[in-house]
Amino acid sequence: MNSAPARRAVRAAVLLLAGTVALSACSAFSDATGSGDSTGSDGAPSVAASFYPLEFVARRVGGELIDLTVLTGPGQEPHDLELTVAQTATVAGADLVLLEEALQPVVADAVEQNGTGRVLDVEDVVALRPVAEEHEHAEGADEHAEEDEHAEGDGHDHGDEDPHFWLDPLLMADLAGAVAEELAAIDPDHAEEYSTNAAALVEELEVLDATWTSGLADCERDVVVVSHDAFGYLGRYGLDFHGIAGLSPGAEPTPADLGELQALIRDEGVTTVFGETLAPRALSETLARDTGVDTAVLDPIEGLSDDTADEDYLSLMEANLEALQEANGCR
Repeated sequence: MNSAPARRAVRAAVLLLAGTVALSACSAFSDATGSGDSTGSDGAPSVAASFYPLEFVARRVGGELIDLTVLTGPGQEPHDLELTVAQTATVAGADLVLLEEALQPVVADAVEQNGTGRVLDVEDVVALRPVAEEHEHAEGADEHAEEDEHAEGDGHDHGDEDPHFWLDPLLMADLAGAVAEELAAIDPDHAEEYSTNAAALVEELEVLDATWTSGLADCERDVVVVSHDAFGYLGRYGLDFHGIAGLSPGAEPTPADLGELQALIRDEGVTTVFGETLAPRALSETLARDTGVDTAVLDPIEGLSDDTADEDYLSLMEANLEALQEANGCR
């Protein structure tokens, strides 16, 4: 990962170039004429965001200037997305599709087969974190449990990269600049507004990053047990995350995996096992009960639920920080 000064310079440069067409991010999916100024029937650029973190950035950068559709609905696990016929048509007709192939290859496939507009894949903007070798056992268990042919294409096989980039506020800031650039290429008349909106969001995300850095600077414990390996990007704040399941919340740990986690909880003095909002909490609650520790919720912010419908990415990140501070005795 780049140093903080270098990354700030990159984000600044991206915003200054908001009117420049990002050919490397969309050349494979540009329209037949190569024009960058296509818009929806009402004049607003039509944008399809594949899941919540991308929706959040698009909404903050595009505001009321864009016509935004989200492919993964509230309460739906993004790992499990299967596109309907109507959603496939939305992807085909969108001026811009925001996706992450590492998390939802089904959307990338739909764009490749039917897309006529521009596309921004997260992997064109940020360097995804390699999967830690020590957590690969859970992914392997998941693969063996899914024996039908559909398993290879259901969005659960993340390869060697961790797709949960949005839990790093600075990577979200990088994405904001790239989204502004894409929207400006489609709708150059509003390039300044997109750039201004992105700059405001980047500032908020950098403040959030600073809050996390200071908030976790002095903690009694640094080991955190979570429901699945979604939180690795938070490791740069000094915490060591251990997932019950693999990168997909549907992965099943082996008895040996659970035994190792029980020993870890005892040896490290872990006080809390974290479940999450969009996935069943049976495993985390059982592990907590077996080891005599508390349970709490740490939201991977993959999507909103009924309980978090009034929240947004920023407020959920703040709630996550408070939960980790309490569990780890941070001062």
